[in-house]
Order: sequence, then structure tokens, then C-alpha cells
Amino acid sequence: MMTDIPSPLPTLARYAIMVDVGYIYAAAGELLFSSASRREYRVDTDKLIQALTRHADSQVRGELLRVYWYDAARDRVPTIDQRVIAQMSWVKLRLGNLNARGQQKGVDAQIRADMEALARHRAITDAVLVAGDEDMVPAVEAAQAFGVRVHLWGVEPPFGTNQAERLVWESDTVEVLDRAFLEPYFSRQAVATPEHAPPSPLAGSGVPSPAQLFGERTAPARPVQRAVHGMATVARLGPDRDRVEEAGEHVAQRWILTRGEDNIRDLLPGPILPPVIDKELLVDAEKELGLSLRPYQEAREWLRDAFWARVRRQFGVGTGRT
Repeated sequence: MMTDIPSPLPTLARYAIMVDVGYIYAAAGELLFSSASRREYRVDTDKLIQALTRHADSQVRGELLRVYWYDAARDRVPTIDQRVIAQMSWVKLRLGNLNARGQQKGVDAQIRADMEALARHRAITDAVLVAGDEDMVPAVEAAQAFGVRVHLWGVEPPFGTNQAERLVWESDTVEVLDRAFLEPYFSRQAVATPEHAPPSPLAGSGVPSPAQLFGERTAPARPVQRAVHGMATVARLGPDRDRVEEAGEHVAQRWILTRGEDNIRDLLPGPILPPVIDKELLVDAEKELGLSLRPYQEAREWLRDAFWARVRRQFGVGTGRT
């Protein structure tokens, strides 16, 4: 007498989300602002990651292992924003190198290594891959060889396609993130004017703004003199000292909050910053100000002095505190 064999119970998926940040940022920038340059727009990264996580949960319906966030940085030294991402729960920041032409190197190899290792050790049954480059194909094939299902997500292209045809072919499922999904997390970068400073990148994050920390300062910009054939003439408006010092103190405060007091204390006693850190200070301050300080040696000195003043106050150096 034959008996019916019961159907096997459905297997609960365990998956990882693997995001090529260079792809999703550039593709979303093209879709929303017709620009692939990150300087043209801002990204609410933590909310974007949360949205991707929720969407994956509705599609894969299983247990999330973690989100892998593949980005790039000069000499693999993380920026302030990348340091914040690295501290998020269930998110693993992976950094490739950013060369002089702004191209990321080593990211594809990291994705392949992680995807293959997770599949080989049976850490996942499914992988959600947000990418578009054909160089991702070996990673997909390696994972599939160990039985992992690969779900490819792309960004809606404004025209044509922004994903390699072979990558689409090799993936098990394909989905497109449309404008409505991405739009809440991308905003055009505000252009600073002499009358208005750019918005703080930490607005809405719970971190105090420069005005809250250091008070309102509204001194006008002053002209910079330049000699032309022995005559002094007004060349252009230079940065206002109060605004530069405010930016220096704000960057110091932000670094203390995001990088941790122990890391910032290691910079003491100063006043010399390691070249890589000094460059990060300059870049972050220029973002705050919305203008370049590279032509103004004196302004860069104001910036460093204000940075050290804030750091020394934090640790009581030279203030009579223990």
C-alpha cells in the first residue's frame, strides 16, 4: 500500500544584500538629476539602506545576514560619511581605492571574494546584488556554483540600459528600482551664495548644528587684494574668517562624535596633522562652506587653528582642566 510523501517544508532563506555604491549613486544621479557626479547631490544613506533592507525582506522573505556596502576612498581612508555607515548595525563597509581620476579600484574583487566565501561556507542561500558592471559576472557564477540564488537589482535608466546584458542573463531574478523608490533619499546639492551658508550635512541627524554649538556669526565676506602690474586691485571675494573658523570647529565636533574621542585624542598635542587627516579637514570644511580654500593659505591656517581650538577644549588641553 502506497502512502503519500509529504511535501518538504519550505526552507527559510538567509540572504545578504551586496551594494556597489558607485553604481547605485551614479545611476540614481543620472535618473534624478541627469548627473553622475556625487558633488551634484546628497544621499540620505542610512535611510536608503533601510529602504533596501525592507524591500529585500518583502521580496526574499527570510533572514538577513547583513548589508555589504562597497564604496571607494582615496588611499582607502574612509570619509566622515563612510565612517558613519561603518557604525550602522548589520552593515559591513568595504572600501576599494579611489584613483586620481575618481575611478574606484578593487571593488569588483571584494564583491566576488565575499559572495564566493559566503556561498562556500553556506552562510547564505540567496544574494541580492545591486550592481550593473559586467565584471560582476564572475561573482554571480561563483556563488551559483555553490547553490546560491542571485537576485540582481538595478536602477531605472533614463534611457537605454545601465546594466551589462550578460550580468542580467546570468542572474536568477532581475528587478528594477524605479524613480519613486529612490527619489526620497536623493536631493540636489544646494549651491552656496555669499548670503547663505550651505546646509549642514548632519541636519536632521540629531547632531547639533554649527549655529547651535557656536552661535550665529554673520560677518560679510571681505575682498582679497591682488597686485597687477604694480597696482593693487580687487580680484575676488575671499572667505570670511568667522565662517572658516566656524567650519573648523564644526568639523572637529563632528569628528569627535563620529570617529570617537579616543581617535581624536590621538591627534594631540598638535599642531601638525598627518597629511591625510589634514586633507580630510580641508575637504570637509570646503563642503561646509560651499567654496574652495585651496587658493587661500591664510584661510587654511584659520581653519586648522579653529579645529585645534575645539579639540583642545574637548580634552582640556591648555585650559587648566585635568
